[in-house]
This record gives sequence, C-alpha cells and structure tokens, in this order.
Amino acid sequence: MPEPLETAVYTHGHHESVLRSHTWRTAANSAAYLLGALRPHMRILDIGCGPGTITADLAALVPEGHVTGLDREPAILERARAVARERGLTNVGFAAGDVHALDFPDDTFCVVHAHQVLQHVGDPVRALREMRRVTRPGGFVAVRDADYAAMTWYPPSRGMDDWLELYRRVARANGGEPDAGRRLKSWALAAGFTDVTATSATWTFSTPEERAWWSGLWADRTVASAYAERAVEGGHATAGQVRAVARAWREWGARPDGWFGVLHGEILCRKEA
Repeated sequence: MPEPLETAVYTHGHHESVLRSHTWRTAANSAAYLLGALRPHMRILDIGCGPGTITADLAALVPEGHVTGLDREPAILERARAVARERGLTNVGFAAGDVHALDFPDDTFCVVHAHQVLQHVGDPVRALREMRRVTRPGGFVAVRDADYAAMTWYPPSRGMDDWLELYRRVARANGGEPDAGRRLKSWALAAGFTDVTATSATWTFSTPEERAWWSGLWADRTVASAYAERAVEGGHATAGQVRAVARAWREWGARPDGWFGVLHGEILCRKEA
C-alpha cells in the first residue's frame, strides 16, 4: 500500500460521543441523493466508512455486487466488520487506506462514495481526482459534506455561537475545511469532472428525543473527545471555555422550543464514458 499522504488531522477522533453520531447514519438519512443511481450488480467503494452503518446499507442495496469500506483507522474497521456480520452480509469487505492515494487500479468501481470526508482532508481536489481515477467510465462519485457556517438553531445562544466559532477554528488548524458543503461543486470541477449534479439536504433535530441526543453527543464531544483535546492543547480555548460550551449545548437541548438544522452539500459526479 502507498505511504499515507494525508496531512490533515481528523478533528473528531473516535470517542464514544463521535461513534454515537456515526452509528446513527444510514443510507436513507445520509445518502438519499445517491440511491436512485444504484443497481443490484454494482461494485461500490465507501470512503471514510467509520463504523460501517452506511456501508452495510449500501451492500444490502447491491445484493449481486460488492461494497468495500475504506477508513484511515484500522481499529474502527473492526466495528464495521461486526456490523456486517450482525446483518449477515457476505458481499462487503473492509480495508485501511488514504483517499489521497487509493490502493486500487484505475476504473475499478461503479460508485465511489464519501460521507463527511472531504471536510477533514488536506487536499480535497486531489482526493476527488483519486476517487475519479478508480471509478469506471459511466460510473459515479458521490460526496456529501456538512457546512458548519450554514448550521443554524433556535433559540439564540451566545454559548452556541462560541461553539461554532471554536469548532471552525480548530478544524481549520487541523488542516480541514469545516464549510466544505458549499465548496463540493467547485472542488469537483477542479478535479476534472464535467458532469456534476449539485444538491443539498438537511438533518433537523427538534423533538425532545432528537434534542437530547444531538445536544448530548455534542456536549460530550466538546469536553471528552479528540476535538476537545485539540481545542485546549492547541490554545484555541481553555478548559473552562469548553466546559461552558458543553453547558450551552445541554441548555439548548433542554429548551422545548429548541430546533437545530444541519445543511449538507451533495455532489453526484458521472465519470465520462
């Protein structure tokens, strides 16, 4: 396998509060824009697969095909393999690798998919070129990323404003781009794609259960994850400031009128035949 080329640091890490969010993701709530293009025989590469819930959903949708889940962290792939085993899937496998230097031949996959990946990489255009390289002519590269600056909530909260400012500062210090969603189309064109369909979609958290889950995982992530360590050790916030942000999240989650919207940019790029 080629030497890793990634220069960015993954902001979130794999703390339980992060996996709590990642294991909630499904093909339906995170890749709906892609599903209409899938066919039963397809070979799919799922980059940044994490704990593998979306990967497993994609494998179920291509019963005559095969899905490969790829992640930089070998340890998280054990979680993904366990998900596949629990679901009885036999057409899925997993490997460690770097999106900047994919260890696959040209024209290997019908679909290359990446969810919440390009916001964390050092060179998203290079990553897209690699994704394009391993896609078969006529196949698709499908990418979806949140756009942090476009996230919005009610009621207003100074503490939540502080959270967003802090997160974007830490993510950029780590070499990523937290406002990736709005940039996906531009990056795809720079990577050489000429057939790009750009869309958007949202996650909304408003019910008591949704607010408790979303605010709880972000409150925990703010004080206990790799992101929290990087915020403090990088000099972006004091321990007291991150605790105050976590309190703001919990206070928002307890509000009966609380509402939070997450905007995602999406691109479906067809590789020319």
